[in-house]
Amino acid sequence: MSQVIVIGAGLSGLVAAIKSAEGGQQVTLISKGLGGLQLSQGTIDIHEQGLAGLESPAPHPYAAIGAENVLAGVKYLAKLLGPEFLVGDAKKNVYLPTAVGAIRPTALIPPSMAAGSVRDGAKWLIVGLRRLKDFNASLIAGNLSRLELPGGGSLSARALTIDVVAREGEVDSSALTFARAFDTPDFRQRLVAAIKPELQPGEAVGLPAILGVKQHDFWRELQASLGCEVFEIPLPPPSVPGMRLNEALTAKAKALGVRFVLGSYVSGFTAAGGKLVSVTVATTGAPQEFKADKFIYAPGGFESGALAMDSHYEITEKVFGLPLHGVAPVEELILPDYWDEQPVFKVGVSVDKQMRPLDAAGKPVYANLHAIGGIIGGAIRWKEKSGEGIALGSAWAATEGSENV
Repeated sequence: MSQVIVIGAGLSGLVAAIKSAEGGQQVTLISKGLGGLQLSQGTIDIHEQGLAGLESPAPHPYAAIGAENVLAGVKYLAKLLGPEFLVGDAKKNVYLPTAVGAIRPTALIPPSMAAGSVRDGAKWLIVGLRRLKDFNASLIAGNLSRLELPGGGSLSARALTIDVVAREGEVDSSALTFARAFDTPDFRQRLVAAIKPELQPGEAVGLPAILGVKQHDFWRELQASLGCEVFEIPLPPPSVPGMRLNEALTAKAKALGVRFVLGSYVSGFTAAGGKLVSVTVATTGAPQEFKADKFIYAPGGFESGALAMDSHYEITEKVFGLPLHGVAPVEELILPDYWDEQPVFKVGVSVDKQMRPLDAAGKPVYANLHAIGGIIGGAIRWKEKSGEGIALGSAWAATEGSENV
């Protein structure tokens, strides 16, 4: 039985661990934190232009991953979790409302968001909760009503703010507090009682994405009680829909025997003969060495601390010292339009078809090291709406086939 070490507990790391374990490999997942899914929208973004966006030239990650691997990875996740978690078509984007009343494209979505797919002529009642400060129903409804929808047309939205207490004595409750309150029938009944008298014929109800964490099909109950469609609108992180995905994938990994080493970071490694032999993990008490036949590196990028920039604008990969692609001259890092084409967002490793990081000569740095997800350079993932496509496609490519075992 081969040994596989996965470093990172985000979407790409969890999927790679699960798929490796399903293939009969003994998997250890090491992570310094809980992973980035808690910060996600709970949806699967592939590309703003949909399937056409996968045909990207190098050095974009999709050029190495390949459209077939992206679609295979997305299909694998959808089958792994089932339609109670994700619905939609990987080849076709839908547009969903955001917590500021904009719209964004995405591919696979939780079924609790499906009724919020924008369409011409839709009538929505956006319901805010007075004690949930991250969801301004008036702002959202006003902005949505002014939008011209993709392909033309418009929708109408109006706002309703209600005061349904999630926790007594608390005037500023978090989204997670409200989500946990949904576990109690009394809270759900009070919510329905506050909304139902305000409904108008033909309206669908948009609520903040708080409709339960562990049991996340309360939206069906609300639809039946209100007699109309109900949909969730994701909030700023931490994200309840992201937590649902994280808990589901973590549970599947543990059921397959994946060993989790959390709260620990990789502080060193050994290599011989062009391969990694082991990694050293800073665990409680004393460092611990983990040996494996294969290493899958899924640490994220700047946002997770896997990449760092010093005071001289030198960017480095912190664990293995991997060569980085896309490092721009200092003057380009200092002076650009930060939220448009800041080149630092494209920095990362360059990989081959098996997702092995490459050196300056285009050769794998280590024959048994595979880099997946946000550490791969060449994309501004948040702008392209390509983050989950890159994560899933690279996880699939790094774990598929006997040559990657």
